[in-house]
Amino acid sequence: MKGSTHPLAVPEIAVVAVPSDERVWVPQAEGVWFRPLMLNTRQGQWCNLLRVRRAGILSRHLHPSPVHGYVIKGRWHYLEHDWVAETGSYVFEPPGEIHTLTVPEDCEEMITFFNISGCMIYLDENNRQVGLEDVFTKIDMCRRHYVNVGLGADYVDQFVR
Repeated sequence: MKGSTHPLAVPEIAVVAVPSDERVWVPQAEGVWFRPLMLNTRQGQWCNLLRVRRAGILSRHLHPSPVHGYVIKGRWHYLEHDWVAETGSYVFEPPGEIHTLTVPEDCEEMITFFNISGCMIYLDENNRQVGLEDVFTKIDMCRRHYVNVGLGADYVDQFVR
């Protein structure tokens, strides 16, 4: 039947990744925002841009599943490694590895695309869990933010799969 979709199929998505409308960026911490691109509730996956406009440690965390990243602008590194992810770098984070994302002092803005499955488990300096994010907490953060900035709670629905 023309125009119908399979009940398990989800619509395709195409969005301008780096928006001109600042309201699309969801605040995550002081000087840190994310921009949702895809929020897959069926597989517990999300793709987003992380934008940072401050230097220093962002978070110490681990993922139970692999993470893929691509640096669009700026640079960052993990305290646990001697490499630096710079504009154009691809990053692979193996499951279970603890890492501390840090932005250097001389980087005014960092934007990185991340493809995350599962969750992010935030840890303190003693490796005790202090927080957790998954696709559902990301959706909730988006809904609250989009209501507050006048886009409406359903603005996030275009990214949900």
